[in-house]
Amino acid sequence: MSPTEADGEPITPAGLVALESELQELETSGRQAMAARILAARELGDLSENADYHIAKEDQAHLETKIKRLRQRRRDALIVEPDTAEDSTVGFGRTVEVTDEQSGKVFTWTIVGSTEADLTAGKLSAQSLVGQALLGVSVGESVEVQTPRGPRRYTITRLLG
Repeated sequence: MSPTEADGEPITPAGLVALESELQELETSGRQAMAARILAARELGDLSENADYHIAKEDQAHLETKIKRLRQRRRDALIVEPDTAEDSTVGFGRTVEVTDEQSGKVFTWTIVGSTEADLTAGKLSAQSLVGQALLGVSVGESVEVQTPRGPRRYTITRLLG
């Protein structure tokens, strides 16, 4: 099943593990730390004029919103296993090395779902302009992508996984 055919949010198995880990952390130690902050702020006196208490309660609301959003992402998650068969084309979950033909820079990206994308960690969203252009392209081929900074041309150097 390709990520574009699904009724869920495509995510790699590693992305789901990271999501579960973050959710577990927030639901346990995150909530405990927040409760301790609120308790410490309550002990400072009159709650109507206690800025620390009000800030802690706002932060608690933000924490609970984040937990709710992560739970929704987990419910919507559609695990897509990387297709690492002998196929030499770029696919969801695969790691690819590409060369920017203009600058000569070499990039290594893993094609992932939009919720786990992080360019600083080398994770490129399959829904991004570049990610969409790379899907289905073979090693040695080039693609031209219209990016916000203008057209870019990338050559697929090799598949790493």
